[in-house]
Amino acid sequence: MSAQAGRNPLAASTSRSRRRKLWGRLMEGLASFAALVAIAVLLIVIASVAKRGLPAINLDLFTQVTAAFSFGAGQEGGLKNAIIGTLIMTGLATLMAVPVGVLIAIFDTEFAPPKVSMAIRMTLNVLAGVPTIVIGVFVFGLLVVGRGQSAWAAAFALAIIILPVIARATEEVLLLVPSHLREGSMALGATRARTVMTVILPSAVGGLITATIVGIARAAGETAPILFTSSVFANAVVTDPSQPMASLPFAIFTNSESPSQHDQQVAWAAALVLMTVVLIGSIAARLLSVRTRRQIEQTR
Repeated sequence: MSAQAGRNPLAASTSRSRRRKLWGRLMEGLASFAALVAIAVLLIVIASVAKRGLPAINLDLFTQVTAAFSFGAGQEGGLKNAIIGTLIMTGLATLMAVPVGVLIAIFDTEFAPPKVSMAIRMTLNVLAGVPTIVIGVFVFGLLVVGRGQSAWAAAFALAIIILPVIARATEEVLLLVPSHLREGSMALGATRARTVMTVILPSAVGGLITATIVGIARAAGETAPILFTSSVFANAVVTDPSQPMASLPFAIFTNSESPSQHDQQVAWAAALVLMTVVLIGSIAARLLSVRTRRQIEQTR
C-alpha cells in the first residue's frame, strides 16, 4: 500500500501544486515589493524636490524674467520667460506631432497590410528608443546650422521625440474599438475611410486626448534637444517662434550649476513646477485612459 501511495498521481499532483502555490506567492511578494520600491522612490523624489523648491515659490517667480546675473543684490529673477517659452514650444510640438501620429496610427491599424504594419510599429519603437541628444544633434544640423537657433527648431525636435509616443498610444486605443462597430458600419454601405471618421475616431476620442497629454508631458521635460536648438536667448519674454526662447528644462540645467544661492533655489522651484505639470498630466492621462477603456468595453 505504501508503494502504491508513493506512485499515486494525486499525491504527486498535490505536492506539485503546493510547490506552484509557494512559487506563486513568492513571485507575488517580489512583484509587490518591487512596486512598493518604485512608489517609495517616486515619493522620495517628490518630497525632496518639494522640500527644496517650495521655499522659492512666490509671485516674483512667475512674474519676473530670468536674471542675466544673480551675484549681487537686486538681480534676482524668475521663470516667467521660461514658462511662456516652454508652453509655446510644447504647444508647437504638439501641433506638429499629434496629426501625424494619429494618421500613422489610423493607417497602421485600419489600412496597412500586416507586413507594412509590422514595419511601421518596429520603426516607431526604434524611433522611441533613439536618445534625445541624437535627435537634438540631427535637428541642429538640419535646421540650426546656417539659420540660427529658434523655437521652431526646438519644437520640431520635440515633435520627433513625442511622435512615436502619440502614435503607439493611439494605436492601442484604436485596437480596443470592437470589430463589430467596423463591420456594422461597412455593412450599411459606409467606406472604410468614412467608418474611421464617423465610428472609430469618435469611440476613441478619449484615448486620443490621453495620448496627447502623455506626449505633452514627455516634451515639457526634455532638455537635450533644447541645448542644440534654443539655448541662446534674450532674458525677456519672447513670443516669436523664429527666435530662441527660454524653457524650464534649460532653466533647471543652468541655474543648478550657478554658484548663486538664489539661482539654485530657482532651479529647484523650476523642477517643482515642471514635475507638478508632468504629474498632473500623467494622472489625467491615466484617468482618461481608464474611462476610455470602460466606455469601449461597454460597447462590446
